[in-house]
Amino acid sequence: MANNTADHPPGNSTAEGGHDGDFGISMTDLRSLMELRSGEAVNKIRDSYGDVQGICRRLKTSPIEGLSGNPVDLEKRHTAFGKNFIPPKKPKTFLQLVWEALQDVTLIILEIAAIISLGLSFYHPPGGDSEACGQVAGGVEDEGEAQAGWIEGAAILFSVIIVVLVTAFNDWSKEKQFRGLQSRIEQEQKFTVIRKGQVIQIPVAEIVVGDIAQIKYGDLLPADGILIQGNDLKIDESSLTGESDQVRKSMEKDPMLLSGTHVMEGSGRMVVSAVGLNSQTGIIFTLLGAGENDEEKKVKKKGERRNSQNAKTQDGIALEIQPLKSEEAAESEEKEEKEEAKPVKKVNVTKKEKSVLQGKLTRLAVQIGKAGLIMSAVTVIILILYFVIDTFAVQGRSWVAECTPIYIQYFVKFFIIGVTVLVVAVPEGLPLAVTISLAYSVKKMMKDNNLVRHLDACETMGNATAICSDKTGTLTMNRMTVVQAYIGDTHYKTVPEPDVIKPETLETLVNSISINSAYTTKILPPEKEGGLPRHVGNKTECALLGLVLDLKRDYQPIREEIPEEKMYKVYTFNSSRKSMSTVLKNADGGFRMYSKGASEIVLRKCSRILDAQGQPRVFKPKDRDEMVRKVIEPMACDGLRTICVAYRDFPAEAGEPNWDNENDILNELVCIAVVGIEDPVRPEVPEAIAKCQRAGITVRMVTGDNINTARAIATKCGILLPGEDFLCLEGKEFNQQIRNDKGEVEQERLDKVWPKLRVLARSSPTDKHTLVKGIIDSTVGETRQVVAVTGDGTNDGPALKKADVGFAMGIAGTDVAKEASDIILTDDNFTSIVKAVMWGRNVYDSISKFLQFQLTVNVVAVIVAFTGACITQDSPLKAVQMLWVNLIMDTLASLALATEPPTESLLLRKPYGRDKPLISRTMMKNILGHAVYQLVIIFTLLFAGENFFDIDSGRNAPLHSPPSEHYTIVFNVFVMMQLFNEINARKIHGERNVFEGVYRNPIFCSVVLGTFALQLISAIPTHHLKFLKEAGHGITKEEIPEEELTEGADEIDHAEMELRRGQILWFRGLNRIQTQMDVVYTFQTGQAAVPGALRRQPSVVSQHNDIKVVNAFRSSLYAGLESPESRSSIHSFMAHPEFVPLSEEEEARIPAIEETGDEIESLPGASSGGGGEPPSTFPHSCQSSI
Repeated sequence: MANNTADHPPGNSTAEGGHDGDFGISMTDLRSLMELRSGEAVNKIRDSYGDVQGICRRLKTSPIEGLSGNPVDLEKRHTAFGKNFIPPKKPKTFLQLVWEALQDVTLIILEIAAIISLGLSFYHPPGGDSEACGQVAGGVEDEGEAQAGWIEGAAILFSVIIVVLVTAFNDWSKEKQFRGLQSRIEQEQKFTVIRKGQVIQIPVAEIVVGDIAQIKYGDLLPADGILIQGNDLKIDESSLTGESDQVRKSMEKDPMLLSGTHVMEGSGRMVVSAVGLNSQTGIIFTLLGAGENDEEKKVKKKGERRNSQNAKTQDGIALEIQPLKSEEAAESEEKEEKEEAKPVKKVNVTKKEKSVLQGKLTRLAVQIGKAGLIMSAVTVIILILYFVIDTFAVQGRSWVAECTPIYIQYFVKFFIIGVTVLVVAVPEGLPLAVTISLAYSVKKMMKDNNLVRHLDACETMGNATAICSDKTGTLTMNRMTVVQAYIGDTHYKTVPEPDVIKPETLETLVNSISINSAYTTKILPPEKEGGLPRHVGNKTECALLGLVLDLKRDYQPIREEIPEEKMYKVYTFNSSRKSMSTVLKNADGGFRMYSKGASEIVLRKCSRILDAQGQPRVFKPKDRDEMVRKVIEPMACDGLRTICVAYRDFPAEAGEPNWDNENDILNELVCIAVVGIEDPVRPEVPEAIAKCQRAGITVRMVTGDNINTARAIATKCGILLPGEDFLCLEGKEFNQQIRNDKGEVEQERLDKVWPKLRVLARSSPTDKHTLVKGIIDSTVGETRQVVAVTGDGTNDGPALKKADVGFAMGIAGTDVAKEASDIILTDDNFTSIVKAVMWGRNVYDSISKFLQFQLTVNVVAVIVAFTGACITQDSPLKAVQMLWVNLIMDTLASLALATEPPTESLLLRKPYGRDKPLISRTMMKNILGHAVYQLVIIFTLLFAGENFFDIDSGRNAPLHSPPSEHYTIVFNVFVMMQLFNEINARKIHGERNVFEGVYRNPIFCSVVLGTFALQLISAIPTHHLKFLKEAGHGITKEEIPEEELTEGADEIDHAEMELRRGQILWFRGLNRIQTQMDVVYTFQTGQAAVPGALRRQPSVVSQHNDIKVVNAFRSSLYAGLESPESRSSIHSFMAHPEFVPLSEEEEARIPAIEETGDEIESLPGASSGGGGEPPSTFPHSCQSSI
């Protein structure tokens, strides 16, 4: 035990340079030393360095004082031996996440449809329509549609890109968020080291080679080290070796401590010998990083064989926790994969099978895809047959070679209609709805203290049927306080005043508690005034230290008087011992041992007890039974945890006992006191558990506490209800009931136990895993169970991994538990689990709502497209319109319906379970009812709409005809019905009031109004939106009504349109001349007076003359535009309208004319556009001229 400090002052190395040479030992030496185990290592240390002290000297550190903490020295150590940091595995790049998102079945169907559609839109075969090839009634697409054919394919691809990007971005931000949390956890993870003789806590990343670290029960070692001093140290090295047995460490036998291993018992000090990538964990990580693919192959081979025992001990620190692939688990997976006769899939290292919802959605998408494929194939076949029969049978035409391209073009158009039907059938909004819903929920769940690590855990939680919860910290507050005590033959129902206890008894009690507890356990003053004192370290020990403070004593001076170095031997607490003992050497050469532990275990080892006078009296087994009956059981029934405090003296004359013979040492104890510690139930838990039970979720408590305490807490929480025959079992009894003679777990036996089991007390981690696995694999109920589990300890890892949803505690949880979990509870509170259930159900409902909406749209659109195509040879809803509905409506609807906030009413129904179909009967009734209603209205409008609105029919329009008012009405009615159906889709369980709570979701309101506005804008013809005219562009081609552009449009170069005003004035002048001549001619011939001119009745001659004059005028106008002189005459005319540029000869040659106005009307610019007077105003011109 003696520590030689004379020949090495505290490590404050000041030598220059930064190489291994500054230290008496190199990194390579240390690395090779750390690869040795037990005896080999001891021999190597002895042969090469003398002893561990020799290594400390070479590393320039002191086993007692530690390093100096001098920054120069620390920097040098970083340079020589590396930093204690293992770079995390490279996150997936955004592109990798995009690629993963693209693997979705629905998206693949869409991509194929889009690519075919795009390819066909660019296929324009040669040849035009000719009489020989026949005229097929009804156009398949109008001109605009033919030009915009590519829009359809591009729009689908666009929707796919949006979905993929949103999914990938979600995964990426989730990964980033989780890495942020991990780094926060890492920064918060501190370790106790000694520097300058002070015990301080530093972040794990700041540990350097040569640091002296203090280790104790429950620690995860952050670096490799060599033991300097140890008390009964046992380490779980399973994370590195896969061996589950704990390894005893001692200076003489095996002093090598490895990073990533767990201290299961004892305490001690070690000198750090390797950090970061040079530590054993680092070396394994390096191998993992280098051969990740090989690793996957290995896992693939091992996956089926790895037994659950080995897998259970595989620990997440060294190898990201392997999933538990026991034979039974593999069998259950094979059952699920029987549909696809594939070889056994690669063992997925990150997660279990597909989540409940994912499985259902994939099946649904495939079913819809198949239905759509059949519909589209039938549509194409019917269209082709109709065309063939009509062309070659009814019209009796024969197939001519030059007509082939035209026929092919028709077939291609039919195929595009088929693809459109398919595209409309596939609900491409679905993946987006799922993604938005999950992403929205995960973001909101953060506020409810749920950090979701795996997206699908969110909705799996909505289907949970059972929750197996820890007691301490989850259901209770984990603020232990002593509330009752049995001291000196008296049972105090509250903590007694110090003056009622004999001073000798009080002294012994205070010393026992102060010394026989981890020195890292402390009670610190509250952070805020009026707050509760802060408990640091083991909560039970904090309760006992709290008792010392309540007895008006202080534990700190006693600890300073007896530092840890003076402790002769320590038997630390472990799960088998269930007690802790510390041995001190007395001045006279004798020893005193203080013990504490679970009362029923320690009392069995007591042979005497301190009486009211503070003197030991004999304590017989019958006294013990009476004490259990009168003191311990009443305390346990109040939900208290009972701890017995005792001591034993070893006289000097008897010599030093054999400390390794534990049974003899922990015997013949003297009982000082029995205390009852309360861990109060969290006030909000009983209500949360009641909510779970109403929601059809069974809550089970799995705890290490004794059965009476567990039963009392379970009753307080409401897990056990009076008058119900539920089971409360201890671990031992549970195992007897479920195992056969060979000690193997039998599912049939387990199936008899678990349905009624509510409390499992004194349970081991293996019991927890067995229970969870048994419930998940059970086929007793009508549906398979979906199990959630909470855990905080390293030993909970296997159960968390096995469960459908594993909840780790964010505050009390160990790294291993967090690594194995799906959701981290950042406040360690059971109510957060209920929130997770609510959000999970909300996700499921949101997706059901969207499906109800989407499938109604799809059913109606497919039937309309199908029947329309077959009856009128043309889809009433054009491809682009369909996509408008599909893309805009669905994308926005998915946003609206996927962001509905959850309500408490979600917890009033039973969970759906694994097997319930995604579309319930109520939803199917809604979908079909709405579809029938919509189809009746659309077909009425389609086949009789022209009569209602007194408009031209849009059916059987010739090829390339412009859009008709008739079909525009059909389209608008269709969209409006979908819009109102979106409001109906808010309720899927048959509720009457669909508007309930609509204002709680502003996104929904804005989407509905926004879609309405978009539809209005898209439905109004552009030329009516004059206010959208851009300033300064003059009058554009689009604004000239179409009839103005029909005749002679090819003669006009649009660059000359600027001269339009001039032209109009020309025509106005011409009108006046014509009218004046008209009047003169009328007077000359003596026909009816002026009214005749007003009526302007034409004759054949006048028409002929008319045409000649107009043609002469046009040729002079257009010829004139070419020559510069005539341009000046145009300008003169514009400046002085009375100026008429006609020569006298021409005027003389013009005969008297009569005018119908027909020709002029057909001239460019002669109709009502842009300020010219229409022909019907001629009489007024005439009057003004006269």
